[in-house]
Amino acid sequence: MIAVVSAKPLIAVLVSLAVIPVLISARKPNVRETWTFAAALIKFGIIASMVPAILAGHTLEFTIAPLFAGIAFKLKVDAFGLLFALVASFLWIVTSAYSIGYMRGLDEHSQTRYFCFFAAALSATIGVAFSANLLTLYIFYEMLSLSTYPLVTHHQDREARSSGRKYLFYIMGGSIGLVLPAMIAIYLIAGNLDFAAGGILAGSIGALPAAALLLMLVFGFSKAGIMPVHAWLPAAMVAPTPVSALLHAVAVVKVGVFSVFRIITDIFGPGMLLNFGFDTLLCIIAAVTILGSSLIALSQDNLKRRLAFSTIGQLSYIILGAALLTQSGMAGGMLHIAMHAFGKITLFFCAGAIMVAAGIKNISEMKGLGLQMPVTMGAFFVGALSVIGLPPCGGFISKWYLAIGTIEAEQFLMLAVLLASSLLNAAYFLPIVYRAFFCNPDETMFEHRIKEAPGWCLAPPVATAAISVILFFYPQPFFNLSQLAVSRILGG
Repeated sequence: MIAVVSAKPLIAVLVSLAVIPVLISARKPNVRETWTFAAALIKFGIIASMVPAILAGHTLEFTIAPLFAGIAFKLKVDAFGLLFALVASFLWIVTSAYSIGYMRGLDEHSQTRYFCFFAAALSATIGVAFSANLLTLYIFYEMLSLSTYPLVTHHQDREARSSGRKYLFYIMGGSIGLVLPAMIAIYLIAGNLDFAAGGILAGSIGALPAAALLLMLVFGFSKAGIMPVHAWLPAAMVAPTPVSALLHAVAVVKVGVFSVFRIITDIFGPGMLLNFGFDTLLCIIAAVTILGSSLIALSQDNLKRRLAFSTIGQLSYIILGAALLTQSGMAGGMLHIAMHAFGKITLFFCAGAIMVAAGIKNISEMKGLGLQMPVTMGAFFVGALSVIGLPPCGGFISKWYLAIGTIEAEQFLMLAVLLASSLLNAAYFLPIVYRAFFCNPDETMFEHRIKEAPGWCLAPPVATAAISVILFFYPQPFFNLSQLAVSRILGG
C-alpha cells in the first residue's frame, strides 16, 4: 500500500456540515432542499473520485491534529472504508429526495432542524468510515449518537422522548461504559490505537484479558444491534420513516457493524482470534442474534418493527462474515453492508410511502394493498428478495459468499444458521407480498381507491429496488473493494 497525503477525506467529512445555508433558507423550503442536495452530490462526487486511487493500491491519509503520544486525530481511506462511504454517501442523496416527499406529505414540523441533523449524521458516518485509528472512530461514533438523537425524538411526544432515552442509554452507555475503558487498556498495552492489518495486540496480551476486551468492544459498539444490547433499535421506530431508513440501512447500524468489523480485523487480527479460538465465540454470538431476531420478527404486526428485527439479524450476518476469518466470509460480510443497505432502505421507503398514501402501519391492514399501490408493493417485493438473499438481487451475492465462507472455515453449523435464517426471512416477508397482491376481492381492506404516494416518495424506492437488481449482475465497485480489503487483512 502506498500512502498518499490528501485533503479529500477531510473535505468529504466536512461538506455536509455546511448547514448554515440550510438554516438561512428555513423559510424557503425549495432553497433549503437545494442546499441539501448540493452538499449530498458534492460529498458523493468527492468520495467516488477516490475509487481509482484505492483500487490502484493506494491509501489516502490526512492528519487533522496530533492528540497524544502515538495517537493523532487522523483520517485514512482504504478499500473497506471507501466501500462503506460510497454506500452511505449515495444513499444520502436518495434519502434526501425521499425526505422531501415524506416530510411535506405528512406536513411534519421542524423540517429545517431535521435536515440539519440529518446532514450532521452523514458527516459523522463518513468520519467513521475514514478513521485511521480507534480514537478517531470513537469521536465520530459519539458525534453520530448525538446528531441522531434529535432525529429519533423528532415528534417530541412522550413516546419519542422515552425511546430517545432508551436510545442514548444503550448507544452512549455502551460506548462510554465499555468501549472507552477497553480503548484505554488497548492503548496502554500496544502503545497506539492505529488500525493495522493483522492487528496491534498480537503477542502482547493473554487469552483471558483479550477475551474481556473483545467482548467489551463487541457489545459496547451497541449500534451493531447484537443481542442483548439491541432493544434501542425497535424503540427508535417512533422516528419518521426517513430516519428509520437512515438508522437501519445507511448510517447508525452500519457504523456499528463497521466498527466491530474493524475491531476484529485491525485491532485483534485474524491470527490472534484463531489462536485463542475467539472466532467460534464470535460466530456463536452472531448466530444467536440472527436466529433470535428472525423468530421475533415473525410475531410483529407493525411493519416498521418487523423491519427493525429483520435488521438486527441482518447486521449479525456482517459480523459472522468477519468472525469466519476466511477470504469468502469476510468478503461476503463487507458486501452485505452494501447489498443489505439497498434492499432494506427500499423496504423502509415502501413502509413510509404506504403511511403517506394510506395511513397504514400494520401488516394485518395490508390485504389487497398491492392492487391499490402496485408500484410500491412491487418495489417492496424486490427489496424483500434482496434481504432474503434470492436472485436476481444483490443480497444473493453477499449471502453466497457468506455461505462459501462457512465451508472454508469448516463452520458447518453456521452454514445451517444461514440457511435457516434465510427461510425465516422468507417466512416474515413473502406472506406480506402474497396477501397484498393475491387476496380474494371480498377480503380486501380497502373500500375506496388509494393512489400511490407522491413522486418524491415513490421514485426513491423504485430506484433503490432497481439498483438491488443491477448489483446482482454488476456488483462493482463494491466487489473489487471487498476483495482488495480482504487481501490486505489476510495478507497482513
